[in-house]
Amino acid sequence: MLPLLLLLLLLTPVHSLNLQGLYLHTLTLSLSDPDNFFSTWNQRDPTPCNWTGVTCDTQSEEVYSLDLSSANLFGPFPLPLCRINTLTFLSLYNNSINSTLPDNISDCQSLQHLDLSQNLLTGSLPTTLSHLPSLNYLDLTGNNFSGDVPPSFAAFPRLEVLSLVANLFDGEIPSFLGNITTLKQLNLSYNPFRPGRVPPELGNLTNLEILWMSGCNLMGPIPDSLGGLKKLKDLDLALNNLNGNIPSSLTGLTSVVQIELYNNSLTGELPATGWNKMTSLRLLDASMNYLSGSIPDELCSLPLESLNLYENQLEGDLPKSLAKSPNLYELRLFGNRLTGELPADLGKNSALLWVDASNNKFQGQIPSGLCEKGTLEELLMIYNSFSGDIPASLGECTSLTRVRLGYNNFSGEVPAGLWGLPNVYLLELADNSFSGGIAKTIAGASNLSALVISNNGFSGGIPEEIGWLENLTEFTGSNNRFTGSLPDSIVNLGQLWKLDLHNNGLSGEIPSGIHSWKKLNELDLADNDFSGNIPEEIGTLSVLNYLDLSGNQLSGKIPLGLQNLRLNELNLSSNHLSGDIPPFYAKEIYKSSFLGNPGLCGDIAGLCDKKTGYKNMGYVWLLRSIFMLAGIVFIVGVVWFYLKYRNFKKAKSAIDKSKWTLMSFHKLGFSEFEILDCLDEDNVIGTGSSGKVYKAVLSSGEVVAVKKLWGGGAKMVVESGDVEKGGNVIQDDGFEAEVETLGKIRHKNIVKLWCCCTTKDCKLLVYEHMPNGSLGDLLHGNKSGMLSWPIRYKIAMDAAEGLSYLHHDCVPPIVHRDVKSNNILLDGDFGARVADFGVAKAVDAIGKGGKSMSIIAGSCGYIAPEYAYTLRVNEKSDIYSFGVVILELVTGRLPVDPEFGEKDLVKWVCTTLDQKGIDHVLDSKLDSCFKEEVCKVLNIGLLCTSPLPINRPSMRRVVKLLQEIGAESQSKNGKDGKLTPYYYEDASDQGSVA
Repeated sequence: MLPLLLLLLLLTPVHSLNLQGLYLHTLTLSLSDPDNFFSTWNQRDPTPCNWTGVTCDTQSEEVYSLDLSSANLFGPFPLPLCRINTLTFLSLYNNSINSTLPDNISDCQSLQHLDLSQNLLTGSLPTTLSHLPSLNYLDLTGNNFSGDVPPSFAAFPRLEVLSLVANLFDGEIPSFLGNITTLKQLNLSYNPFRPGRVPPELGNLTNLEILWMSGCNLMGPIPDSLGGLKKLKDLDLALNNLNGNIPSSLTGLTSVVQIELYNNSLTGELPATGWNKMTSLRLLDASMNYLSGSIPDELCSLPLESLNLYENQLEGDLPKSLAKSPNLYELRLFGNRLTGELPADLGKNSALLWVDASNNKFQGQIPSGLCEKGTLEELLMIYNSFSGDIPASLGECTSLTRVRLGYNNFSGEVPAGLWGLPNVYLLELADNSFSGGIAKTIAGASNLSALVISNNGFSGGIPEEIGWLENLTEFTGSNNRFTGSLPDSIVNLGQLWKLDLHNNGLSGEIPSGIHSWKKLNELDLADNDFSGNIPEEIGTLSVLNYLDLSGNQLSGKIPLGLQNLRLNELNLSSNHLSGDIPPFYAKEIYKSSFLGNPGLCGDIAGLCDKKTGYKNMGYVWLLRSIFMLAGIVFIVGVVWFYLKYRNFKKAKSAIDKSKWTLMSFHKLGFSEFEILDCLDEDNVIGTGSSGKVYKAVLSSGEVVAVKKLWGGGAKMVVESGDVEKGGNVIQDDGFEAEVETLGKIRHKNIVKLWCCCTTKDCKLLVYEHMPNGSLGDLLHGNKSGMLSWPIRYKIAMDAAEGLSYLHHDCVPPIVHRDVKSNNILLDGDFGARVADFGVAKAVDAIGKGGKSMSIIAGSCGYIAPEYAYTLRVNEKSDIYSFGVVILELVTGRLPVDPEFGEKDLVKWVCTTLDQKGIDHVLDSKLDSCFKEEVCKVLNIGLLCTSPLPINRPSMRRVVKLLQEIGAESQSKNGKDGKLTPYYYEDASDQGSVA
């Protein structure tokens, strides 16, 4: 192929482009260039030295460097480059270089630096890479290489940097890597290596400065030999299953700056001595292990910047020497058994950002100098035995964003300044002995989202200023001594979802205007002295789930509109209510909800006498008639279903299994006959216009998802009706070719296509089964508070990369929702979209603890506006739907919501931005320190949801935009150049939940 290309170029009339330029120009023929990166590569130039990405020697004009990073190039590795014998530097970082890496890459004999990271390369690593005599830098991060690391890698003569991060290597971590004694960086993190030990031979790499092996399935103890790496600056063995003690030999790492050992199964005590030799150590994270004993004073005497020892079994005092560190910004110790007092000088010598001492046995007072430098953002001390007053200095700490002091023995009045800190979004003071009232200064707490002050001795009235907090979503002040009426302004809290003020001395009427509480989910005003009627408008609170107004002086009738609500908890007992109970609640099951109301009548025995009960007999007969009619309809429906099902079973049993053809793309442990036996209606987990999806449990115990397509068509546009019932479709004769393409997909965010079974009238696609939950389950369910911005960004990034891969290498995906578990399955059905499920929308499946992710796909019935008149979808439609996912992640809202009225999420975001500004759009649960990144991601979502398809960016462009935001975030929030684990921001909440 190469000679033909060169011949073509030589026959092309050019002026005087030299031979190296001709070799480079072949790239424009072999690589797809949608962004016109090669626009400056003019073949009429005498040399390529002025071409974008090309660097030449100034005297000889010979090419020595080629940097094509982030050029959006597609295609195989450009071997003609190896003909340029002066080329020493080659970077193809962040492109779509695909296929396998050829063995004759060894022809690039002059290469010293080779960066192929963030591409789509697959297959095994070429054994010939080690034949490059001058290679000192090799970065293959973020590809789909699989299999073993070749033994030939032991023979690299000059290699200094080897990075294989985030691939699919599944062999053992080879001990022969210890033979590459020239190595300075060895990065193997996030590969599914076979479970095994850390090779002790790595201790031979005496020049090593960086060793990253996080997420590598490591087990067993940390070898003592690693302590001999005297030049090591960064050791990362996190996210594995290492056990045993932390060897004392690690204190011999005299040059180390950062040690990451979090999330393993390490036991025993921290080394008692030897830390004083580690004068360069700045960051230590040994959290989420089983470490015991005390925290060594020698360790705390180092000039540490970050100390993370949370979720262990540590005991004893926190050494006072820690307060002397001049650069300490992070201290997380929650979830241990630590005792004593915090060092009195903590914070006076360093600019603290985050302090979390929750879930320990600490005593004494809060150190008054924690915010001495004016930088403290998070102070979390829940579940301890702290006592005394809150220092007045904290009331002046305007940098604070999160304050959790609940479940201690604090007393006295809360400093007036603390109530009104402008950046605090969570103020939790519950279960203490505080006194005094809520200061009017709370008007300044413009960012406050949750005010949790229950179980204290707070008194006085609730100030009018509470209604000025437009971001307030939770106000929990139960079991205090509040008196007086609720302020009229409280109805202005349009974001409120929980109001709990039970067991106080509040009086007066429930204020009118509560219809503005459209998001209220829980209302508890029990055990107060409220009087007057229950407002009629309470029936308009459509999402109200919990209502307790018991133990008050309420009178009048129960609003009939109350039965519009679907309450899980209702308690109106011990009041002075009278009249009829709304028919929906006039049932024995609700009897306890109405006890203690002498004037209340209804059809529940024991609430009123029999005579007054006769006038409701009409309701009883009406309800009984309805139930009888419903029973008849149900019986008829069951009989009809049985007859249909019996006919289906007969048709199914008539299938001739001998006529099926199997096309496999992986080594299979099952046959097509075993798949056919699982096509039972009881196994259906999804259905749509193009077919059905079955969950098949095979004899081996393996579970697969089987998509059954009808009519022989795979690529189809639904025009009318259901394909299974004769709907009109557009057929595609290229089914087999496209299925074969899908079978070759190797991408970490896309499920595997195992095989395809076909007959004349039916086609089966057999996929890897992914039983994880959907984005909606996580973002809008009970765990919504645990989805921090780093997690949501990771969701968006993985989703975008998965979609970008599919749109380039084959065709857009489609989805099926599991109708039984609400899980989501992805198949690659070539754009055969299902109108009733919406177009493909890549979302996430987060594994245990949020540590493993794989994109499967998602659908919420929302689709691009042009579908209404084209009835067809394409990549631009997918981009629109992906944009909706972005908006969900940023706003924390569903695509459709009763609050939007006739609008959808996209229109709501645009309208709210114009009328109220950005703060009314962003999810209030997100940490404000990420606001800049969140706003940038919001802009990407708006680009993707542009009404005109032509204005929407490509998925590849979306990936680039997200990566740029991630790079900025890494430089701002990283730990010595490394991103904090994406679940890290919620770690303290996970360990400190009330």
